[in-house]
Amino acid sequence: MEWKQCITDKDIKALASCAEIVWNEHYSSILSQAQIDYMVERFQSYEAIKNSIEKDHYIYYMLRNDENVIAYCGFQVQKKRLFLSKLYVQKPWRGCGYASTLLTKMTNYAQKHHLEAIYLTCNRYNRGSLEFYHRKGFEIIDSADNDIGHGFVMEDYILQKAVTLDTQSTSSH
Repeated sequence: MEWKQCITDKDIKALASCAEIVWNEHYSSILSQAQIDYMVERFQSYEAIKNSIEKDHYIYYMLRNDENVIAYCGFQVQKKRLFLSKLYVQKPWRGCGYASTLLTKMTNYAQKHHLEAIYLTCNRYNRGSLEFYHRKGFEIIDSADNDIGHGFVMEDYILQKAVTLDTQSTSSH
């Protein structure tokens, strides 16, 4: 197993392939296939991910098992908070602690950069993910219905967790 920041075109293509698998296995009970296909193309495709890295300064990490990406996250610094845009694990690998490890990586990043909180959006009907985030200390702070085009709406909760600064990394020696 290898954790790696997603930088090269090869990395981005591998991550996009994983995204297509995850979205089709995870969201089929929540969203229509047409909406899944649209959202994968718009937000999880090679072009979308490459654009988010190059133009919007997103950072992606992925976990590889041999040549396959089995988990990934994407986030962006927004003022004093870290926006967790993506956190996904393929179905056979769920429950192995990989999502927790990715969340720890983001928390460490937020601490190192003196950010106050991590926030995210999560589909209101995505019970398993909502339960995971609650167990990790996130609280619902708002909800939002966002028109994403082609007649589709994202019905999300906005969750947030305060980041406590790591006093060891911030103390002077």
